[in-house]
Order: sequence, then C-alpha cells, then structure tokens
Amino acid sequence: MTNIRKVAELAGVSVATVSRALKSPGIVAPSTRAKVLEAVSAAGYRPNLMAVQFRSQRTHNLVVLVPAIANVFFARVISGIQAAAQQQGYGVLLCNTLGEEEMEERYAGLVATRQADGLIQLRAYDPFRSHVFPAGTVLPMVNACEVLDDAPCPSVKLDNRAAARTLTEHLIGLGHRRIAMIQGSRRSPLTRDRMAGYRDALEAAGVAFDDQLVCPGNFTLGAGFDAAGGLMALDNPPTAIFCESDEMAIGAMQRIKRLGLSVPGDVSVAGFDDIAFSSYSDPPLTTIAQPAEAFGSQAVTMLIDLLEGRGATPAARVVLPYRLVVRSSTAPPP
Repeated sequence: MTNIRKVAELAGVSVATVSRALKSPGIVAPSTRAKVLEAVSAAGYRPNLMAVQFRSQRTHNLVVLVPAIANVFFARVISGIQAAAQQQGYGVLLCNTLGEEEMEERYAGLVATRQADGLIQLRAYDPFRSHVFPAGTVLPMVNACEVLDDAPCPSVKLDNRAAARTLTEHLIGLGHRRIAMIQGSRRSPLTRDRMAGYRDALEAAGVAFDDQLVCPGNFTLGAGFDAAGGLMALDNPPTAIFCESDEMAIGAMQRIKRLGLSVPGDVSVAGFDDIAFSSYSDPPLTTIAQPAEAFGSQAVTMLIDLLEGRGATPAARVVLPYRLVVRSSTAPPP
C-alpha cells in the first residue's frame, strides 16, 4: 500500500501539508491542494477517510437540495456546485426533492446528524425548521437561486424584479402595449418579483395592467404551450408574451406556430434564464441571461467559508448580475 510519505514526495510538500490538504482543504492554498490531489491520484493512495472524519468530525460532503433536477437551468447551477466543491476537496450529495418539504427536512437531517457538513438549498424553504440546534448555532446552509425573504443563512440571488422590468421595457421600447406574462409557480418568490418588475415597467410607461394577459405556469415547456393557446384565443390577443422561463417561452413559440402564426411577425416572445437551447430555438430567443454556474460556485464558496470560519456570516447576501440578450424572437408589433 502506498503511504502518505510517497504522496508528499511526489507533490514536493511535507507529510503535514498532505495531511492538512486531505483533512482541512480550506486552509491549504489551491495550488498546493491541486498538487497533493494529483499526487494522491498518481500514487494510488487511499486515505482512511473514516479515521479522518472521526478525528476531525468533518465529512467534507455537502448536501444539495434541487427542486427539479430535469430543469435545464438547475443543471447548470449543479455543474457550478460540483466544480467548486471538487476544487476545494468536498463531495456533493445531490437530492432531487421535487419541492417536497418532508423530503427536504429528511435530507437536512444528514447535516444535523453530522453525516454531511453543510447544505445548499435551491428553493425558498428552510429544511432545518424541524431540527433543533444548540442555542447560538450558525445554520450550516446557503440559500441560492430561489431565496427566502428573511433567509436565516447566507444567500445568493438575482435581482429578479429589476431583470423583469428590463425585459418588459425592451418590449415596450419596440412599441408593444398588449404584453402578456406567463408566470412560474405562484408560490415562488421568483414569480412574485418578476411580476412586480413587469408591472413596474408597465406603470412607468403608462400602460394599463390587464389581468387577462397574465397566465399561471410552472416553468415547463408544457405550461408555456398551454398558456400561449389561451392567450392567442382572446378577443384582443397580446402582441408580445413575456415568459418567466426559457422553457415556457420555447413551448409558447411552438403553440403559436401551430396556430399558423409567426414569431415575431404576429407576436413577439421573450424568456428568462438564457439556457443553451435559447440561442438555437426557431427563432432564437430574446431572454434575460442568468449566471447559473456562478450561483453554484458562489454558494459553495460561501458555505465552506461559513463552515471553516473564514468570514461568511448568516447575514451575507450576494446579488449576481443579469444581462438582457436580444435575439430575433422579438420585434415591433404588426
């Protein structure tokens, strides 16, 4: 069996440094940690991880709660989480919870019972609400993407209200006044904030809000397809549709084309997220670009900083930038 001394020799560092890199990767420089991990792989070294965890009371595993793993946007967030965690010597336990509170609380129990070190929650729900911690305990969690209003932990979010206002202003600037919105889940703070931004832009432009132009959805292709059919059947249909996700926008465009109408000739369609399919849809989709991978990597960095006492606090709030991407699915009204 190859031992730790061989790893130290290959990496050009001390045995103590190898030990620190494996037990507490957060206190070792990234370049040094990378050399150690490379030497571990080259030497075929298999440290006794159970003994390491027993001594340090750390597992170097993070639980990630994902409400919909099939969602393309969340897939990109997970990619960012995986890359950042691996770089810092942590593993990821991925849980597709479907937004079920009981399941989320059960997985949070892995952290409460020290089977994992911390948790990243991608939905606006506190999965530790049924768990009891000693007084003064800092909740070992980061809330990202869909964020609780008063998150009891660090959070990473987008200014969804400002982003929705920017996209609605784009449609108004093209000359549209009948602008519909296909919403996400009514329970989601994303939906609330994007609706607020949409209404902000209408009010600023002196355009009356019409609740007939607002349709419920759930961020999926099917929801966009169904809602677009209802909107285009109105006596006075919209000339533009703002969908709260790209998947809904792509579904809406398919329904509009099946009705024999043109995008954007008869109706403009815009989305939100800038998933990879958006630039390849027919026509390419105007949307709000979110830095999905950055949500994941930022959440990991904040969580590990919190766990290792490097300055992150429960009050830490990070707001990531968005960008309006104008493509050919939007144009002036007919």
